[in-house]
Amino acid sequence: MSDEEVFIGSIDQGTTSTRFIIYDRLARAVGSHQVEFTQFYPQAGWVEHDPMEIVESVRICMAKALDKATADGHNVDSGLKAIGLTNQRETTVVWSKSTGLPLYNAIVWMDVRTSSICRKLEKELPGGRTHFVESCGLPISTYFSALKLLWLLDNVDGLSEAVKKGDAVFGTIDTWLIWNLTGGVENGLHVTDVSNASRTMLMNLKTLDWDKSTLDTLGIPANILPKIISNSEVIGNIAKGWPITGIPIAGCLGDQHAAMVGQSCRKGEAKSTYGTGAFILLNTGEEMIKSNHGLLSTVAYKLGPKAPVNYALEGSIAIAGAAVQWLRDSLGIISSANEIEELASKVTSTGGVYFVPAFNGLFAPWWRDDARGICVGITRFTNKSHIARAVLESMCFQVKDVLDSMHKDAAQKSDGKTEETEFLLRVDGGATVNNLLMQIQADLLGSPVVRPADIETTALGAAYAAGLAVGVYTQDEIFSSGEKMKKATTFKPVLEEELRKKKVDSWCLAVSRSFDLADLSL
Repeated sequence: MSDEEVFIGSIDQGTTSTRFIIYDRLARAVGSHQVEFTQFYPQAGWVEHDPMEIVESVRICMAKALDKATADGHNVDSGLKAIGLTNQRETTVVWSKSTGLPLYNAIVWMDVRTSSICRKLEKELPGGRTHFVESCGLPISTYFSALKLLWLLDNVDGLSEAVKKGDAVFGTIDTWLIWNLTGGVENGLHVTDVSNASRTMLMNLKTLDWDKSTLDTLGIPANILPKIISNSEVIGNIAKGWPITGIPIAGCLGDQHAAMVGQSCRKGEAKSTYGTGAFILLNTGEEMIKSNHGLLSTVAYKLGPKAPVNYALEGSIAIAGAAVQWLRDSLGIISSANEIEELASKVTSTGGVYFVPAFNGLFAPWWRDDARGICVGITRFTNKSHIARAVLESMCFQVKDVLDSMHKDAAQKSDGKTEETEFLLRVDGGATVNNLLMQIQADLLGSPVVRPADIETTALGAAYAAGLAVGVYTQDEIFSSGEKMKKATTFKPVLEEELRKKKVDSWCLAVSRSFDLADLSL
C-alpha cells in the first residue's frame, strides 16, 4: 500500500475551538476544518461550555475536512485507518446515560467556582493542600476535575438522584466525545485515557487506576467513573450517524500529552505549548518525580496497553493566549490576534509596564487562586503598544517561572545530563507563529527556543498514537526527531544578562502585587 492511500484522522478539541485534521502516512495534512464554539461566563471566575455544541462542532469539522480532502483528490473513504482524539483537559461533564443529554454545562478547566470547596478540604484534611499529592501528584486546586464534580453533585438539581439510579455518568471531554462517537445512548463506550485521568485528582499515578481512598475521602461514587485505558489502542468504532463511520478510534490523549508525542519528547526533553493557556512538560521517563518547587507530577503517555508509562513534570499556566483574546474582545485594542505582534513591535520595551494575567488566579509555580490580574508601572508615557508588549512578556515570564522550577527539581534528580540538553525547549501551538513572542521567550530564558516546521503538534500527536495502534507508525518513526529538528526555526537570546535579571526581579515583584485580590469589592 502506498503512502498516499493511508490516512489517519485527528480530532483536536481545544478550549475555544474544535479541529479535525486528516493526515497521510507521511504526517502531511490533506484536509482540515476548524470551528469555534461559545464560552459562557455566568459569573466572575466561572467558565462553561455547552457539551452539545462541542459534539456538533466535531460533526461539522469531520464533514468539512473530509469534503476538502476528497475535493483535492484524496481517496480518504477507502484509506482512512484510524482516528485519534485529543482534548482540553480537566473540563468536566456529567450526563444522563438514558437521554444522552448533559445534566449541566461543562465546567471548563480554568473555572474557579470551587475555591470555597478547596479551602474547606485544605482545612479538614490532615495533609492540607497537598493531601492527595502522594497518590495523584496534584495539589488541591480549582484546576482539577474532582473539585468540579463535587460542585456539580452539590449544586445541580436532580444529579444526586440520577447518580443513585445509576443514570448519571462523569467524564472529561474525551470521555464525552468517545461516548457519543461510539453510539451514545446505544451502548456508547464510557472510557478515558491515562493522561486525562491523571488530571482528575482521582487516579493513582502508580496503579493507573481510580484511587479508592481518594474516592472515599471525597465521597465520589466509583460507578459514575469511566474505565481507564492507554493512549494508543483500538477503543471502538465510530457509530452510524457520523460523517465517518466504522473507523476505529485508536488514540486518545489530553492535549498537552499529545503535544509531547507530536514533539517527539523523550526522557529529559521539555516542550511548551502556547494556546489559551501555556503548558510546559518535561518527560521524566519511567520515573515519577515529586516536585518540591510548585510543579505537578503527571502521566506523559502510555503508548499501548502493555507499554511502559512515561511520567512528566508539568507547569500549567492558566492565561497565555487568552490575554491576547482579552485585548481583542474586551478592550478592543486589537481587532485580530495576529495584530499584536505588529503593535508590540512599535516599541523596543514595555516602558516599565508589567502585566500579570491572573484573571482566574495563578497556577504553577505560584498556585494562588486569590490572585487577580494587574497592570503595574503605568505612567503618562504608556501607550497601547507598551501594553501589548507587556502582555506578550507576561506569557514568556510565566513559562520562565515554570522552567526555573524544573531546573531546581532536575538538579535534585540529576542523572548526569547537562542542563542545556535536559531543558531544550521545544515550542508549539498557534501563538508560536508570533516571531516577536518567540524571541522574547528566548531572551527571558537566556537559552534557545526551537519551533518545529509544523506547530500544530497536538493534533499530530493524537494521529501518531492512533496510527501506532493500527500499525501505520512505529515508535521509532514517531520519536526520530532528527529530521524534524533540521526543519525547525531556532530563536537565540540576544538580551544582556544583567537586564534579563532586572526584568525577572521586576516581574516577580509584580506577581507578588497580584496576591490577595480575589475579594476586591465589585
